[in-house]
Amino acid sequence: MDKLTITEVKSILQQPKIKADILKHLAEDERQGVQRLLVSYQRRIEKQQKMQATFNERQVFEQAYWKKGQFVAGIDEVGRGPLAGPVVAAAVVLDDNFDLIEVHDSKQLSLKKREALVPKIKSQALDYAFGVVTSEQIDEINIYQAARVAMSEAYKGLQYNVNGLLIDAMDLDIELEQTSLIKGDDRSISIGAASILAKDYRDNLMAEYDLKYPGYDFKNNAGYGTAKHLAGLEKLGITPIHRKTFSPVKNYLN
Repeated sequence: MDKLTITEVKSILQQPKIKADILKHLAEDERQGVQRLLVSYQRRIEKQQKMQATFNERQVFEQAYWKKGQFVAGIDEVGRGPLAGPVVAAAVVLDDNFDLIEVHDSKQLSLKKREALVPKIKSQALDYAFGVVTSEQIDEINIYQAARVAMSEAYKGLQYNVNGLLIDAMDLDIELEQTSLIKGDDRSISIGAASILAKDYRDNLMAEYDLKYPGYDFKNNAGYGTAKHLAGLEKLGITPIHRKTFSPVKNYLN
């Protein structure tokens, strides 16, 4: 061990598991380079342990079902606030083999991280499904009811028979045990997974609409009222995917 170079020490400390006697030996190494690497290693381990602890906390609601040999679906929706496009919900069923500790509220994740997590979530999930409510339907029944419909449709799309639902701050007209959680996407791993899948699905839809209706920057604003979007409304008027009951869209109806 005394003959290890700094580069070799760095390689060792990047391994997922390191024996205690090796760490003890490195701790006794007086070279500043080794000590700096050990500090960096310890910080990384502490961060991972903290993430694992919070991940375990986000499994509490699911564990209540898993311990009984039951399944529960987490449901979340995205797209209540935009001026254009649908509201999209996702329902996700997980089991206790799910180990993606970075999964939580999609709004707290970067685009790069969300895109990396989506295929992993789909691979590990037992089941997932989506519900989509169009802008026309939103105008007919209001955005709150549209979100509920989208969530119900996502649940109905599941192939798994679940024993309960974990829902982000909502209740549905479904005869099944439900737990409504305020900020559920950051308190439940299955709701968090649903929020990530729903956002990814909707963002891809809006990117397609950006090609169909250029001039509003839908690809980058997802239908929210950004400066470029409002400029597009002023110059081009409304499109078929705009929500006509939303301000300021309704100002352009004539």
